[in-house]
Amino acid sequence: MGLFDMLSISGSALSAERQRAEVVAANLANAETTHTDAGGPFRRREVVFHAQGQGGFGLLLAGALQAGPRGGVKISDVVDDPAPPVKRYEPGHPDADKEGYVSYPAINPLLEMVDLMGAVRAYQMNASAVAAAKSMIQESIDILKS
Repeated sequence: MGLFDMLSISGSALSAERQRAEVVAANLANAETTHTDAGGPFRRREVVFHAQGQGGFGLLLAGALQAGPRGGVKISDVVDDPAPPVKRYEPGHPDADKEGYVSYPAINPLLEMVDLMGAVRAYQMNASAVAAAKSMIQESIDILKS
């Protein structure tokens, strides 16, 4: 695996974690949205990561030794959470049903913040890996200059 391959893999992870953080931020921003264009309350969204590779660690390692890595991570899909909406009794609310209940998104701000912290930490670790790879590339260039 070359140093530029490390940059490519970490770059794909940086992009995926940025998208994950954006989805979490949208979930938090819409935690009280009771009516959307599609009708009904906002649906919490989750990202689905997909490993880019040739399948299995052994095959990926063999490919890396021969022709360079074909790895990385991407978001294959952003899906709606299947959890049912939370019903609150608010008879004066404009979105209340006949019984006076309003459907709110099933979003737990605490879980969303934990998910956001995980995305930020993963982003930081990949940014550190990019910095380390850049440093190794610079040191290699300096050695070649000598």
